[in-house]
Amino acid sequence: MTKNTAPAASPRGGGLRDFLLRQDVVLLGIFAVMVVVFASINPRFLSLPAAANILQDFSPVVLMAIGQTFVIVSRGIDLSVGSTLGLSGVVMALAVRALNQAGVDPALTIVVGVLCAMATGAVVGLVNAFLINVANITPFIATLATLGAAAGVSLVLTRGVQVAGGPTAVIYVGNLRYLGVLTVPVIAVLVIMAIAWAFFGLTRFGRWTYAIGSNPFAARGAGIDVKRHLTKIYLLSGILSGLAGAFVYFRLGSGSPLSGRGGELSAVAACVIGGIGLFGGTGKISGTFIGALITTSVLSGLILIGVEPNWQQIVVAGLIAGAVGIQGLSSAARRGT
Repeated sequence: MTKNTAPAASPRGGGLRDFLLRQDVVLLGIFAVMVVVFASINPRFLSLPAAANILQDFSPVVLMAIGQTFVIVSRGIDLSVGSTLGLSGVVMALAVRALNQAGVDPALTIVVGVLCAMATGAVVGLVNAFLINVANITPFIATLATLGAAAGVSLVLTRGVQVAGGPTAVIYVGNLRYLGVLTVPVIAVLVIMAIAWAFFGLTRFGRWTYAIGSNPFAARGAGIDVKRHLTKIYLLSGILSGLAGAFVYFRLGSGSPLSGRGGELSAVAACVIGGIGLFGGTGKISGTFIGALITTSVLSGLILIGVEPNWQQIVVAGLIAGAVGIQGLSSAARRGT
């Protein structure tokens, strides 16, 4: 019998193909193509001021999207993130103005203001958790209710106008730039992203989130306190949305009840573009990061090429529909193989 001495097929080609088809690599490729397209139409898209503006818009979106990632992976949805951002910014603005008028040290004023914003977000998150876990209302309806409630409270507190009157240090801190593009909020967001990535992928909290999203009944049978875990997830989403409101306040120097309008669309778009499955149990924080970057870059790029800002929500809705459609086609293709 003749011995087969032909060399084994090299796995290198398959390995390269697998690498190129990785979700993160595909998303980065899409982002690169998008940058080239916008830069070819308007070279200012590659300028430092444009990059700085994109990163400033990116900061609150990615914070809301991180919380939304945990929620969606656990088979839920949080439609209140945008209104929570607006309400938290308003509460921070009112607190900062009161402390500033009382002559409190500006640094302490800023710290207390940020804590007030995060506490406001925490309250909304706990209300969401109560409605879902205790009142047994579906996440969509529960967070839709808190969306309206938070927006209404913001209008009542401000009577529909912006709240200013904080120390000048607020705007200084919010717009101080390093390397021409990195503001304090952007640096803080990058740190939070790294923590969220580790928390999501390397801890029991992340594993339990995946387990609940994949099969909540099996997760409960495995000893996971599903309701308690969901409470933590919605609390986290609320706190991050509150912090996003603080970052918007830093940028504008005032709190507006309308500042978070449409934020829920941007957060969901970042998640689904980043590959977070809307039926739970799948997705990665790194995908959310790139999805948020793509979302904010598209919106900024459209403005630079002359598209009216009023089209932004339509574009975001289109991005969501397209991303969900691609997810559906991918799932169908996998089932067919």
